[in-house]
Amino acid sequence: MNAKSPGTFITELKDIARSAGQAITRIRAGGAEVEQKDDGSPVTEADKTSHRIICERLEVLSPSYPIISEEGNPEEVLSQDTSRYWLVDPLDGTKEFVKGLPEYTVNIALVEEGNPLLGVILIPESGELYHAVRNKGAWKSEPGNSSARRINVKSSTDELTAVISRSHSGEETKRLLDELAVKNTKKRGSSLKICAVAEGDADIYVRPVPTYLWDTAAGTAILRQAGGMTAGLPERPYDPANGLKLQRYAACATEEQARRVDELLMQQRAGQPDG
Repeated sequence: MNAKSPGTFITELKDIARSAGQAITRIRAGGAEVEQKDDGSPVTEADKTSHRIICERLEVLSPSYPIISEEGNPEEVLSQDTSRYWLVDPLDGTKEFVKGLPEYTVNIALVEEGNPLLGVILIPESGELYHAVRNKGAWKSEPGNSSARRINVKSSTDELTAVISRSHSGEETKRLLDELAVKNTKKRGSSLKICAVAEGDADIYVRPVPTYLWDTAAGTAILRQAGGMTAGLPERPYDPANGLKLQRYAACATEEQARRVDELLMQQRAGQPDG
């Protein structure tokens, strides 16, 4: 496998994400019919079209790298060499998309040896784009501004703010936030929950229930390069040989918060079977 420097992909990846985002917004403007997948989650033509655009472009960009996409056939890729591979969520936040909310994203990550080397997250509705490459920092671009600005997590705070899901927060999340003495909460959809921590808009995002690898990989790359920490993860969280789901996930602004979240998640794990 020709292991090119991940930084060489970023310009092309931003263009790929924007092309997919433009297709999504065009379909949304015309009305998107909603279908149900086998697991009960919604899928639309926008999901499928974004998947096709991204995968076709990635196959040209790096023909030797496997692609695992939510709307592809992830299980078929597991027999390939996934020491370095693309991990794609072509439309994260389909529930928000269907409800007419703007908090859905396009997510592309490059994973090596089970951890993300880079991540790109586009918000199609606003045109805002986050990106990060290992050892190169995390950045946010906005329409009308030719240069990206560097983003960083909060360095400290007197009152913890947590970002919570619009669709998935339950009693276990509430219990964890109480244990962490969180004072304020903000609701976000899709991978924007991780971005909120990465750019200092919140301190913590905790998901104590399973989530697919493609839901968090790009966000994890951005969070880590913004100075943040993940919690609740194994050493090689994005190694698909270990399965396509993470059992729990947390994004934290500081090492101290990550340690505390790890402790609480370990307590939860001791009391519940994985699944």
